[in-house]
Amino acid sequence: MHIGPYTLANNLFVAPMAGVTDRPFRMLCKQLGAGYAVSEMVTSRKDLWTSLKTSRRADHTGESGPIAVQIAGTDAAMMAEAAVYNIERGAQIIDINMGCPAKKVCNKWAGSALMQDEPLAMSIVQAVVDAAQPHNVPVTLKMRTGWCDAHKNAVALARAAEAAGVQMITVHGRTREQGYKGFAEYDTITAVKQAVHVPVVANGDIDSPEKAKEVLKLTGADALMIGRAAQGRPWIFREIAHYLATGEHLAQPLVEEVSRLLLAHLDEHYALYGESTGVRSARKHIAWYIRSLPGGEAFRQHMNTLEDSASQHRAVAAFFDDLAERHERLPEPVLLVEPLALHE
Repeated sequence: MHIGPYTLANNLFVAPMAGVTDRPFRMLCKQLGAGYAVSEMVTSRKDLWTSLKTSRRADHTGESGPIAVQIAGTDAAMMAEAAVYNIERGAQIIDINMGCPAKKVCNKWAGSALMQDEPLAMSIVQAVVDAAQPHNVPVTLKMRTGWCDAHKNAVALARAAEAAGVQMITVHGRTREQGYKGFAEYDTITAVKQAVHVPVVANGDIDSPEKAKEVLKLTGADALMIGRAAQGRPWIFREIAHYLATGEHLAQPLVEEVSRLLLAHLDEHYALYGESTGVRSARKHIAWYIRSLPGGEAFRQHMNTLEDSASQHRAVAAFFDDLAERHERLPEPVLLVEPLALHE
């Protein structure tokens, strides 16, 4: 599969998720079978570009290409300027956020709120495409099915975006009104796929190899984007790839492998965020890894009392060492817990 001049390793993508898909997480998912990953959304507000939060989100040090940066905003000129700013700092693909349902984003008429104002949305798309074109940087778009059930306009927006020069379209199978409640529907994604010629990516509720195969068959989509199901389970990409290729399931990963992956992830996380912020923000990742494991809830509560990276690192190592004495491979989930971050 291609996006502009770039050939992707496969058609399994990591969804951009605020507070989750930072560089360490993206690199881990790519290591474990994801063919493409998009950064957390970066604001188009120029006054925030040099903030610590934005600089961390825009950090791609050592990451394999293509480097994709998602931008969000409500002003066409500002979005065009943001595209160029990120291109000059290494972005090889620019993704426009028209899918985030978070109130703090939508209240400013960014994210999925743009779907309510099609002329504004398309002025932004055209401005970003025009700004990126001289740099030979493709522009992609991520959106929802519509603002609400009574106003699903993804097909119309997809056609207009393709005409403006967008080279790939991702659709999350929910309206903004749904947030992450209920179930994703794939009829709208199917309709978008049938309406345009550029690659279409299906997103929403893809949490198993079987579901991945089903969604590809239902929609005819060119690729799948996986978000919440990868939290604490980044090997889901290789599981899906293996199942799609062979029809067979991979065995659960070895406990020792999961321990090694998580501890390396923590090291990269601390290096990016520093001691204090790193320890606090790592807690959610650790919780996702252990949420369905024996003793996971008690360990999560203990983890939240630890205030330094060395203690956190040692505790995680000890937890998995103990688990490895009782299980060679990761036990099958014993309890389904709703993921904690909801910005896919």
